[in-house]
Amino acid sequence: MHTATRTGTQVSALPVADSHDLIRVLGARENNLKDVSVEIPKRRLTVFTGVSGSGKSSLVFDTIAAESQRLINETYSAFVQSFMPTLARPEVDVLDGLTTAIIVDQQRMGSDPRSTVGTATDTGALLRILFSRLAKPYIGSPKAFAFNVASGEASGTLVVGGKAVEKHVSVVGGMCPRCEGLGTVSDIDLTRLYDDTKSLADGAITIPGWKADGWMVQSFTESGFLDPHKPIRDYTAEELHDFLHRDPVKVKVKGINVTYEGLIPKVRRSFLSKTRESMQPHVRAFVDRAVTFTTCPECGGTRLSEAARSSKIEGISIADACAMEVRDLAAWVRGLDEPSVAPLLGALRHALESFVEIGLGYLSLDRASGTLSGGEAQRVKMVRHLGSALTDVTYVFDEPTIGLHPHDIQRMNDLLLRLRDKGNTVLVVEHKPETIAIADHVVDLGPLAGTAGGEVVFEGTVDGLRTSGTVTGRHLDDRAALKERVRTPTGTLEIRGASANNLRDVDVDIPLGVLTVVTGVAGSGKSSLIHGSVAGREGVVVVDQAPIRGSRRSNPATYTGLLDPIRKAFAKANGVKPALFSANSEGACPACNGAGVLYTDLAMMAGVATPCEECEGKRFQPSVLAHHLGGRNISEVLAMPVTEAAEFFATGPARTPAAQAILTRLTDVGLGYLTLGQPLTTLSGGERQRLKLATHMATKGGIHVLDEPTTGLHLADVQHLLTLLDRLVDSGTTVIVIEHHQAVMAHADWIIDLGPGAGHDGGRIVYQGTPTDLVTTRPTLTGHHLATYLHATP
Repeated sequence: MHTATRTGTQVSALPVADSHDLIRVLGARENNLKDVSVEIPKRRLTVFTGVSGSGKSSLVFDTIAAESQRLINETYSAFVQSFMPTLARPEVDVLDGLTTAIIVDQQRMGSDPRSTVGTATDTGALLRILFSRLAKPYIGSPKAFAFNVASGEASGTLVVGGKAVEKHVSVVGGMCPRCEGLGTVSDIDLTRLYDDTKSLADGAITIPGWKADGWMVQSFTESGFLDPHKPIRDYTAEELHDFLHRDPVKVKVKGINVTYEGLIPKVRRSFLSKTRESMQPHVRAFVDRAVTFTTCPECGGTRLSEAARSSKIEGISIADACAMEVRDLAAWVRGLDEPSVAPLLGALRHALESFVEIGLGYLSLDRASGTLSGGEAQRVKMVRHLGSALTDVTYVFDEPTIGLHPHDIQRMNDLLLRLRDKGNTVLVVEHKPETIAIADHVVDLGPLAGTAGGEVVFEGTVDGLRTSGTVTGRHLDDRAALKERVRTPTGTLEIRGASANNLRDVDVDIPLGVLTVVTGVAGSGKSSLIHGSVAGREGVVVVDQAPIRGSRRSNPATYTGLLDPIRKAFAKANGVKPALFSANSEGACPACNGAGVLYTDLAMMAGVATPCEECEGKRFQPSVLAHHLGGRNISEVLAMPVTEAAEFFATGPARTPAAQAILTRLTDVGLGYLTLGQPLTTLSGGERQRLKLATHMATKGGIHVLDEPTTGLHLADVQHLLTLLDRLVDSGTTVIVIEHHQAVMAHADWIIDLGPGAGHDGGRIVYQGTPTDLVTTRPTLTGHHLATYLHATP
């Protein structure tokens, strides 16, 4: 079937297939969206703007991308779907014209200690194949160069067709046998594990959670190998070996078969097999006290066996190649000319050059993926898409310019346009005006955040946005001004000989009592300098980019500690226990256990969340809701926005100074629209970062280190942040900000600029002084971009 269009006297037939050039969204209601309807052109670059919490992510990620992924999952068999994550259908009336969505978000890459940039991007796999083909001496297949594959042999008898067949299997892996491919070895301080003056029965083992009457300790006392009443210092050599190093063996404890093993292997298995980040705080504190990690003396931290390190191509081992900066490795690979592996070399060259193109040439393939920032992780994920043959798909990006110096933003813009020009639909959630400017189509959400947002306030071109009168339109051409007068330092914080990562024996004095901005291109050494030499000192509070760990039960009230004074105020006013006013404790609705909703797992189909019929989503028992404070029950208080709650707890019978102080800090960081009981899982990235900042604002004095606090902030919120930073400094706090945003640089009292480039081209102080001098002299890339920003005319 064709449709006809008339132009003058000519009639041309347009295939129906060519008319599907829009993604249509009708009646979207996810999170705070208010029946949003929008038409997004395909094969164009569309930027979604709006203040933090206005509904951008709810529309792009939670509605469009989520439904695309759900529909793709439904094409698999029910059996396959049972192994896939269940995705609920978004709250939307119509979604039409969807294509396959590829999400490239800021979620940090897994912190598995065995995951590196090379393993995460498959570049390491290509390199291992290359070495297995060309390296001399030949040591085996690609597994022989893999630090996650151990060498081993096994023999046994197989019965095949009634006949016994002897089978011998040998695997040659590249794993270092000493550190088992981790690159580090751990040394355990035995005095932190037990008190040798006591017996096991008297509580000699001092490991957190290991009680004398618990199963862990009873496996020692009931094993029959040890005298539970004998002090450990009196053990014989054999008893001490059984206690510390004995290999696993089955024993009976109170009639139950359990595995007994020495204390040291048990500790290694129980604690050291996990990453530090995934440990509970008290366990992490114990590991930090009891265990020291040092570079493996056998492999030198390369994770590889001696054989893998000895097999080389033109004098370069795979360990050397993985330790190179990617741009240097790309140059080395370009110099290899071997027709027998030409396709392999071509694929490897393209992958490595994609790293360089995307501004990550300073990374090395052996860099642990868990150490990448959110912006770096997002760009690493982009590497695999740049050379993809896929077209007519939808790429979804979440603020791809995060962590990028102004010098690098143009490069990122070029990559987004390349993806579009291949025939793809590119959807970008973004605040930076440099990226908004390249959009073919703009969707502005607002007008404000939270319940005051969730509407499309403008849809059209960038020029139309400028004259639209929306918050984004009014602030699109904002330019911060240099300070007329900068603060005078009260002292200096000395850093001497900093050499972490790419730093080159850096000496610098950071002024105290002022606002200092540390800047430089991505990979120049900013984080290495501050986190390596300032964080950890006494009096230093670090508000970094690490994500908040939040479950469906966590909310602003629980995270900030606000719920404690509220519970106590309710308890005092009603003469009952504070625990009644916690949805995670005695006051919880028994039907939904205080969640407010019931989650139904439908196995291979999408799970369903329905409001609890017994408590009607209020989370508490009816008897608890009968107790009031200032005329409100606990459920009504948790449903209040922060600004309303601040007034409620400021005066009258509900007056609670401790609660009011926390609420004031939440308002100060621009989160006045959040409700106290809103789940943390529904907050945007910008909201979570500001929530974290609010929890640290009570600490006056000392040194606050902020790592890119403009992350996720709308243009209109940046000025609010600058006012907040001024208040912190004026209250006696030294504020050190790692930042790329020119408005923050212009507002600084002192700038420390690292560079001049990234990786081995960086690691030096290229400028330190006032922003005015930096703009006047323009000695660095930062100086040029800051001057351009300040002197640009709307």
